[in-house]
Amino acid sequence: MRLKIKPERGFGKIEVEINEDLWKKIEDLSERYKVGEDYILRIILTGEFKTPNEDVQNLEKEVQELEKKVYELEKKWAPLRYKAYGVSEDNKILAIELSGLLAENTQLKRFLRKKVEPNFKLRKLIEYYIR
Repeated sequence: MRLKIKPERGFGKIEVEINEDLWKKIEDLSERYKVGEDYILRIILTGEFKTPNEDVQNLEKEVQELEKKVYELEKKWAPLRYKAYGVSEDNKILAIELSGLLAENTQLKRFLRKKVEPNFKLRKLIEYYIR
């Protein structure tokens, strides 16, 4: 592959021939670090690349350990989340059944000509679980 480097102002350009293996490595680095190929070429040509030091390596090890802990916590949390969903669905079904029984009770009281007293607290609770 032929690479042309032009100055921002003025004349003079440099043409460099880059073999396919080197260009593939540059593209891989670009994808790995999510930067453009031109940025990687600028780093290579100016010699700005840095060698990893012990601090970076220690931080990478710490990040890996924290990722392992996150995965383990996720393993524990997923079944709990599933159980909580099941309990909430059960509560919703029970709230619907209770609402039906309250309506039936009200109709029976009316049929027997007894006084019907609305229970607002219970209705509010049923509404909470139905939603």
